[in-house]
Amino acid sequence: MISKLTHICVYVLDQERARDFYTNKLGFKVKIDVPMPNGAKWLTVTPPDQPDMELTLFPLVVGKKFTEEVIATMKELISNSVFGPGVFLCNDIYATYEELKSKSVEFIKVPTKELYAIEALFKDDSGNFFSLHQR
Repeated sequence: MISKLTHICVYVLDQERARDFYTNKLGFKVKIDVPMPNGAKWLTVTPPDQPDMELTLFPLVVGKKFTEEVIATMKELISNSVFGPGVFLCNDIYATYEELKSKSVEFIKVPTKELYAIEALFKDDSGNFFSLHQR
């Protein structure tokens, strides 16, 4: 039986820019940074309080899975904020919102009380959006 999810893939437009965003703006820690044969890196980051959950910041490079056409489509979808790969929890959404806003994180929804949580939505540097929740 499945017991745990340890990695999730977040497709990014620029790996180094994404690294900077996730570490310097969101406060994540780099867990793995290993060069790969295709010129990219196996780069993972973790939330400070959840070191066993890694976000793989995956670049779009031509190879077995991605043709030039697929990459062009993916870049357009990512840039237009079509993908929302996850939900992050915080203890004080209003303080977290203000802190991230002060670091120039772009929010597409301010903290709003919903039926399921207080939620805000923000975008990473590539255009992926994430939900920020306070239960």
